[in-house]
Amino acid sequence: MASPAIERSPCVFCNIVNKLENTELLFEDDEVCVFRDIKPATGFHVLTIPKRHIDDVKSLTSADKQLVAKMLRTAKELLAKNNLSEDDARFGYHWPPFRSVKHLHLHTIAPESDMGYIARMIFMKNSYCLNMLRK
Repeated sequence: MASPAIERSPCVFCNIVNKLENTELLFEDDEVCVFRDIKPATGFHVLTIPKRHIDDVKSLTSADKQLVAKMLRTAKELLAKNNLSEDDARFGYHWPPFRSVKHLHLHTIAPESDMGYIARMIFMKNSYCLNMLRK
């Protein structure tokens, strides 16, 4: 018996998780997946997302602590695999309402030193637009 077809979601990231978009996944496991940002700030700008739909950082609960830790750990492992330094990288989440997709996503941008002026403004450290994580 064939499994039922997965329906498209209004959330583009859920569609990526369900392989309904033509997006190359750089990493995937049961909980998270990673793909390139469509408007990269540097040569290495990826998004790490949970497979389970979570709207944003304000929707996180204490039960999500391990998931968030895994998202950051996965991002750091991809940096290492690409011979990039954590010391020259930015990690951060958009703080609502400053986000384009309503699905939790961790930006990893490296090398930070390659970011242009506009990218530095968009992904400004410790702003409401992007809450940067300490390394």
